[in-house]
Amino acid sequence: MWRRVLREATVRQPWSMISSKRCLSSSPTSKPAAVDNLLLRYLKEHYVEVSKMNPPPKVNPPSEFSIVKSALDGNGPVLTRTYGNEEIKLSVMRMAYAVPGGVEDDENDEDMNQLFLHVDVSKPGQDKSLHFLCGLYPDALGVHSVSLRPKLDSAEFLEVTATYSGPHFAELDERMRDAFHGFIEERGVDEKLFNFLQAWLYVKEHRSLMRWFKTAGRIHQ
Repeated sequence: MWRRVLREATVRQPWSMISSKRCLSSSPTSKPAAVDNLLLRYLKEHYVEVSKMNPPPKVNPPSEFSIVKSALDGNGPVLTRTYGNEEIKLSVMRMAYAVPGGVEDDENDEDMNQLFLHVDVSKPGQDKSLHFLCGLYPDALGVHSVSLRPKLDSAEFLEVTATYSGPHFAELDERMRDAFHGFIEERGVDEKLFNFLQAWLYVKEHRSLMRWFKTAGRIHQ
C-alpha cells in the first residue's frame, strides 16, 4: 500500500525530469543549490502527503500471542507465545517483497494479501529449533518448508543457514506433511493471524517510509 503510494507520487512528480529542465536555465554555479533545494522541497511534500494517510483500524492478535516489544523497529519476531514448554516466535514479510520480481508486480490487492510467515518452535535446553516457512492468506495457511536450525536471536531470525536443515517439504510423505500442518495449527498458527499481521505490516511500512523521507530531508538540508 505505502509502496504503491510512493510510486504514484513519484510518477506525478518526476524529479529527475523537473530538476534537469530547471537546471538547464541556471548558471553553472547555481546548479548544485537549485538541485538540492528542489529535492528538499519534494521530500518535504511527500513527507507531508504520507503523514496524512489514515492508519488501518487497530487489530489485536489472537489472545494467546503477545506482541514483541519494539518489533516495528526491527526485522525480528513480531509475535511470541508459549505452548507447554515450547517457545514459539512468528515473523512476517510480504510475499511480493520476498519473491524475486515480486516488487515490480505488486499492482493489485491480491499481491498484498499474500504473506510469508516464519514460525520458530524451540524448547529450553536444546540447541536447535524447528523452523517453518509458511504462506499466509486471509482464508488459509500453507507450509512451504520445515527445517532444523540453530537457535537464533532476534537479529538473526530471518537469516538462512548454510548447513543441511532437512528434506524439501514437497518430498515428504503426504501424511507427514499433514501432520506438520496439524502441528502448527495446534499451536495457534493459522489464518486467524492474517488480519493482525496485515495491519501490522501496514503500520511498519508507513513508519519506515516516514523515516526515510525525514532522514533524506535532513541529509539534504
